[in-house]
Amino acid sequence: MRIGCVVMAAGDARRFGENKLAMELGGKTLIRRALEVVPAEEFAAVAVVTQYPEVEDLARRFGFLPVRNPHPDWGISHTIRLGLEALAGCEAVLFQVSDQPFLRRETVAALLALFRRHPDHLAALGHGGVRGNPCVFPAQYFPELLALEEDRGGSSVIRRHPDRLLLLEAPAEELEDADTPQTLRAMAARQRLV
Repeated sequence: MRIGCVVMAAGDARRFGENKLAMELGGKTLIRRALEVVPAEEFAAVAVVTQYPEVEDLARRFGFLPVRNPHPDWGISHTIRLGLEALAGCEAVLFQVSDQPFLRRETVAALLALFRRHPDHLAALGHGGVRGNPCVFPAQYFPELLALEEDRGGSSVIRRHPDRLLLLEAPAEELEDADTPQTLRAMAARQRLV
């Protein structure tokens, strides 16, 4: 089964106040951490959708396909569309955000293994029954993803099909987003304690 991966790295990070993908945690930028946890050998192709030239360069160094998003202000739906168009021919696509610094490569691979056992379902990581990211969508949901507008993302598609969603339990810290500078500082402090 040809499964693609879209790394979503195009947002303006308005809540963060600056390009958070360039922020470091443990000596690595958030975008490097995001690309390192992609189990590339599991995917037919990996597209990194971004507005930042430096992220495009990093994607190339990883052997991934950089996809320029010239209109991040059009919302996450545009990033989803660009990613799906870049991965035409895939039978499913995993969407991964770029601000979960504690996400592990093994966890992403386990999510793909779950999906491969149930390829007609949606699959996502979760903790305590609460869905998080990444999420895998089989091709039957691509038309709904392509119909999204503005800042509506895959969550709105998943909410329409709750009976088709499988959750893979993951540790809470792996699903945590670095949405604000305060959150990132707390993550850094926690990492130093480990």
